[in-house]
Amino acid sequence: MAETWLDQQWIRDLGPDALALALSALMVGAYYYYLRIRVRKDPAYSIHFVNESARRMWVEHVMANPTKDVMAVQTLRNFIMVGILMVSTATLLIIGTLTLSGQADNIARSWHAINHLGPPSAELWTVKVMCLLADFLVAFFAFAMAIRITNHVLFMINVPRELREGNDALTPEAVARRLNRAGYMMAVGIRSLFVAVPLVFWLFGPAFLMIATIGLLVVLFKLDRNQVII
Repeated sequence: MAETWLDQQWIRDLGPDALALALSALMVGAYYYYLRIRVRKDPAYSIHFVNESARRMWVEHVMANPTKDVMAVQTLRNFIMVGILMVSTATLLIIGTLTLSGQADNIARSWHAINHLGPPSAELWTVKVMCLLADFLVAFFAFAMAIRITNHVLFMINVPRELREGNDALTPEAVARRLNRAGYMMAVGIRSLFVAVPLVFWLFGPAFLMIATIGLLVVLFKLDRNQVII
C-alpha cells in the first residue's frame, strides 16, 4: 500500500505539469504539421517561402550587377547587426535565467501562489527553469550561426564573375542557398524566443502554460501566413 500511495502522490504532484507540457507540445507539433501540409499544396502560403524567394532573387541581381557591391555590403552588414543584437539579447536572457535558477527555494513558493494545481516544488521549478535555459541556448546558437554564415556570404557575393567561373560553390544559386540558410537560422532564433513565452508562464503553473501556448499559436498563425493572400 505504501508504494501505491507514493505513486499516487507523485502523479498528483507532477501530473498537471506533465500533462500540460505534453498537450502544449502536441498542439505546437500539430500546428507545424498543418503548416507543412499547406506549404506543400501552396508554397506561397508561407511568408518564409516568400522571404527565401526574395533573398534568392536579390543575390542573383547583385551578383549579375557588379555596381551593386556597395549596396550588398551595406545590406548584409545590417543583417549581421541584427544578429549581433539578438545574440546579445539571448546572452542576457541566459545570464538572467542562470541567476533565477539559484533562487529556486525562495521563488518557487511565491510564484506558486496563483497556481492551484499541485503543491510548490523547488525541484520541479528548477526543471522548468532548465527548459527555459535550453530554449535560450538554442536561440543563442541559431543567432550565432546566422552571423557566421552571413559573414561568409559577405565575401562570396562580391567575387568578380571571371574569378568565380568554374567554381560551383560561388555560383549565385549556391550563395543564395547560404544566405537562405542564414535567414533560416535567424528565424529559428526568433522562434525560440517566441517559445520562451509559454515556458515563462509555465513557471507560474501548468494552466498558464496551456493558455500561453494557445496564444502563441494564434500569433504564429498570423505571422507565418503570406498576408497578401488574405
